[in-house]
Order: sequence, then C-alpha cells, then structure tokens
Amino acid sequence: MRVWNFISQYSLLLIGGAFIALIWANIDPNSYHQIVDFVLLKESLVGKLYGDDPGLFSRKLTFHYLVNDILMAFFFAVAGKEVWEAVALKNGSLRGKKAITPLFATAGGMIGPVITYLGIAWLLGSETYSAVANGWAIPTATDIAFSYLIGRVIFGAGHPAVRFLLLLAIADDAAGLIIIAVFYPTGELAPEWLLLSLLAVILVYILFNWLPNHLDKKEGSTARTKFVYQTFSYWPYLVAGIISWLGFQEAGLHPALGLLPIIPAIPHAETTLGMFADGEKKFPDLLNRAEHDLKFPIEFILFLFGFANAGVEFSSIGTPTYLVLLGLLVGKPIGIFIFGWLGANVFKFGIPDSMTLSDILIIGFVAGIGFTVSLFVAAVAFAPGEVQDAAKMGALISLAGAPIAIGVSRFFKVKKIDHFQTDLHSH
Repeated sequence: MRVWNFISQYSLLLIGGAFIALIWANIDPNSYHQIVDFVLLKESLVGKLYGDDPGLFSRKLTFHYLVNDILMAFFFAVAGKEVWEAVALKNGSLRGKKAITPLFATAGGMIGPVITYLGIAWLLGSETYSAVANGWAIPTATDIAFSYLIGRVIFGAGHPAVRFLLLLAIADDAAGLIIIAVFYPTGELAPEWLLLSLLAVILVYILFNWLPNHLDKKEGSTARTKFVYQTFSYWPYLVAGIISWLGFQEAGLHPALGLLPIIPAIPHAETTLGMFADGEKKFPDLLNRAEHDLKFPIEFILFLFGFANAGVEFSSIGTPTYLVLLGLLVGKPIGIFIFGWLGANVFKFGIPDSMTLSDILIIGFVAGIGFTVSLFVAAVAFAPGEVQDAAKMGALISLAGAPIAIGVSRFFKVKKIDHFQTDLHSH
C-alpha cells in the first residue's frame, strides 16, 4: 500500500503512460496509432436500430474516444468535485468573491498567450504571420490532468492553490471549447441538447436529495434519507450523469465535461480535506463515497490517458513550435499573474487563505502545460503537414512548464500542505 500510495500521490501511472506512448510512437508510429485509433464499435447500439441512418447518440467508438471522451469524464468529475466544495462550502477556500479571481486569471491566461503568439508572428513578417496566424488559440489551452498532477506535487493535495488551479483549468477548457466551436467549427452546435443535461440534474436532485430531506425535516427524522442512501447509493446520479454526458455530446461540447453538472446535486459533507484524503472516508456523504470508490479506477484511467495522447512523433521544429512555446511558457504565466493580481488587489476579490501572489505566478507556469488540449487545437487549426507538426511539437515540449514551475516554487520556498488545514479550524 505504501508503494501504491506513492505511485498514486505523484500520478506515476499518468507519467508512465505518457512515457511509453512517446517512446513507442517514435520507434514504431504505425503500430502505436493502430492501437490508439483502433475501432471498438463502428456505430452505437442506438444507431444500429436505424440501419444506414445512424440516428442519435451515435459515434464511432475508438480507443482514443473511449479514453478521452468517456473515461476521462470521471477524472473531470472528481476535479470538479474539488472545485465545487471550494466554492460552495461555508469554509471553502474559493467561496464568495474569491472564486472570481481564478476566473480573472483564466482570462489573462488566454489573452496573454494570444498576444504573445500573434505579436511575435507579426514581428517575423507578413509571410510568416499569414502562415501561422490561424494557430493563435493553440497556446490558450491548459491540460487539466497534467497541470493538476504538477500542482499537487508543488503545493500538496490540501493547498488552496490546487483548487485555484483546478477552477482556472476547468474554466480555461470550457472557454477553449467555445473557441474551437466558434473559430474552428467541425460541425454545428446544438445547445438545445443541454436541456437534457439540465433535466437530468433537476430530476435526480429533487427525487433523491431534496424530497427525502424535505419529508424528513417535516417529521423530524432521517428515515427516508437513510433509506434512499442505503437502497440506491450513488447509482441514480450515475444514470443522470450518463444522460448529462449524452446531452453534452449531442450539443457539440466535449462530453468529458458532461458529468460536471451532476456534482452539485449529490449530497455532500460540510467540509473538505483534499482530493482522495483518507480522512474523508469517515464522512457519510455520497459525494465523498463516490470519490473514494473512483480512486483506483481513475489512476488507471490516467495511465490510459497518458498513453493515448502523448504519442507525438519528433518532427522538424520550426517557427510554430517557438510561437506555441512562448505563448504557453511566457504569455500564459504573465497573463495569469497580471489578471490574478488585478482580481485580487485592484478589484478586491481576494485570494484564498494560505495563498500569495507568488503562488499565482507558479500556477501560471503550471497552466502553461498545454499538451493534449493544445495538440487537439493544433490538429483543427492547421491542415496536416509541416506547420501542424511543428505546432504539435510546441504543445509537446510545453511539458517543460512542469520543471520550470517546480524551480520557481523552490525559489519562492512554497510550503506544501498535504491536508486541508484551513477547512478544519474555521468552525
């Protein structure tokens, strides 16, 4: 268990999966891509009922789609749970106005890279600018999985900076999805499908959370709440999550974020000790129980995620490589720090206790890890060829943001917090 705890604490399975993919893709790229793009199901079971017309909820199920769009939804759900607790709980580190500062920083983390990318491209001349300008959105991305891993290594699982980073990264990804949909459309958006997600959230909350509690309060008992908890556990929320996931997919949004709307509907404790903290096992609420039941599966999912996404072939490094790197490793930290400072000090929204402005700068470097999301944007921004390959190399090399962030944290002597101390002494 000590070995496994060390592996999971530092997400070595995620790193291992990425390392295997990187080596494999550069030794035998054909066999690697055959595995990643392997078709598990040509059309959905629903689609098969329609014969030649695939119908609704139909997607070709590849190994890559299974990992990135389906399994990673559980990781994003756990990350979203941490953000929800930090924002919603009475003693949450991002409660109230403090939650606005990470959103301010998110805006800076997108504006900074765009200015850096396009500004340097413009200085290089009109010919270069015309060739690379369409890739301006590539350095705006943040890889949630890898940034969370590095954030936890630097700050510790209980540090409020980790929640700050997660909220920033999730908001960054949400904004990135809008950018892709508007500026790099591959199909029509159908936002009306989000009503399906909303309906699932409302129904599961009323029937399995609010109603039993309401009836128990009237009678001064806990009988109905206990019955629902012991009989159904978190399965109704899983069903609602699947419906919400389908709504996101059909709406044209990234379905990996489809479980996030369900989180506020699940009964939760009044305090938090950090992601997968052992102390939370004592809390008799469904949200913590679901999180801890997902601990080991998520570690394996992160291994698959690293394997399915890190297989980038080393190709010629060119101008797009440097532009993407400078956008991610220079523009993003500067943008996040400036806008974070504006939100915290000028607009007086504040930052969580135990955080400093230097922590926001470190978060900026961590968020500079674009990696998988940047790879995806590069694939839709440029046609296959030298420019796209060079841009992808920039996204890959952005992993250098990790050692840079760790080095900056050492310079500022960041003190790790492994347990969420600020939540414990506030009551």
